[in-house]
Amino acid sequence: MRNLPRNTNRVSNALLLHGDERFLVDERSRATLDEWRQGLVSDFGFETIEGAGLTSARLQDAILQAPFLDPHRVVFVRMVPPNRTEGLAPAVQEIPPTTRLLITVAGRLGSANKLAKAIVAAGGAVEERQHLKGRALTEWAAKRAQEKHELTAAIAAHVVRVSPPDLSVIDSELKKLAAYRATGEKLTTDVVNELLAGGREDEIFRLTDNLLPRPTPQALEIARNLTRSGLQPTSIAYRMARHYALVLEVKARQERGESLQQVQEEMPEHRFVVQKAFDAAQNANSDRLEKALRQIRDYEWEVKSGQVDADLGLDVLLTRL
Repeated sequence: MRNLPRNTNRVSNALLLHGDERFLVDERSRATLDEWRQGLVSDFGFETIEGAGLTSARLQDAILQAPFLDPHRVVFVRMVPPNRTEGLAPAVQEIPPTTRLLITVAGRLGSANKLAKAIVAAGGAVEERQHLKGRALTEWAAKRAQEKHELTAAIAAHVVRVSPPDLSVIDSELKKLAAYRATGEKLTTDVVNELLAGGREDEIFRLTDNLLPRPTPQALEIARNLTRSGLQPTSIAYRMARHYALVLEVKARQERGESLQQVQEEMPEHRFVVQKAFDAAQNANSDRLEKALRQIRDYEWEVKSGQVDADLGLDVLLTRL
C-alpha cells in the first residue's frame, strides 16, 4: 500500500493485513497470532471475530475490553469484506496498550482507505500481500521449497510449471513431494510427474470431455473423485478454465474459416488436445464459453476470499456452467 508506513517484522499493538494473495495474508496472520498469544495464560485472552457483518460498535467493544487473567488481550478480526472496512474506522481510533488487534481483509484496500489510515494513526501497521506471478512466483516457490520442505529450486520450478498460479496449491504439492522423499524413496522425474496434480492428465481429459456443451453428471463425479485423490478444487477449476479458453480460441479460428490442420499447426498445444477442442468448439457457443470463464473466475475469488467452501462451491459451479 502506497503512502502508508509498513512494518514487515514486529508490530506494536495493531496490524491490518490486506491484498490479493490470500495465502500470504493467512500465513502472516498465523505468525503474528503465534507471537502475540505466547504471553497469554488463559483462553479468555484471545477472541476471534468474523469480519462479515461486523459492526463498528461490536469491534470497539472488543478492543476496549480489559484483560481478565491475562497481561493483554488478542483480538483477531478475520476476513473483513473490503467494502465494509471503512465503516470500522471509528472503532480503532483508541487501542489500549493491553489490546493486540489483528485485522485481515478479504481483498486489497486503496491508499485512501479510512480503516488503514486509522490503524496507522493508532500506532499500528498496514501490510499488503500482492499476488505473485512470473519471476516473483518462481522465486517464492524456490525459497519455499528450500527453507520449508528441503527440496531443490529445480523441483520448485517444475511444480510452478505444472500447477495453477495459486500459492496454496503450489505449497500443497511441495509438501506432497517432501513427504514422499521422507519415506526414503528417490524423487525421479517420472515420480514427480506422477505425484503432482499435473500428472493426473487422464482424469483431467475425462473431465474436460464432459464439460461441453454443458457439464454432464459424469463431470461432477470425476471432479469429486479428483478432489478425493488430493487435487485442490481451485486447481480443478483452473484446468477447466484453461479448457474453456482453449475451446474459445479454437472457436474463433473456426469462424475465420481455418481447418483443423491449420489450427493444429499454429497453436502450441499438442495436436490431440487441439483436435479435442476443435470437435468441442463445433457445437459450442462463444457467449456461453465467455460466461463460463467469468463464472470460474468468480468462484476462484469467492474461495480465496473465504466466502464459499471450495468443494461445495465447485459442485455448484458445475451445475451452473
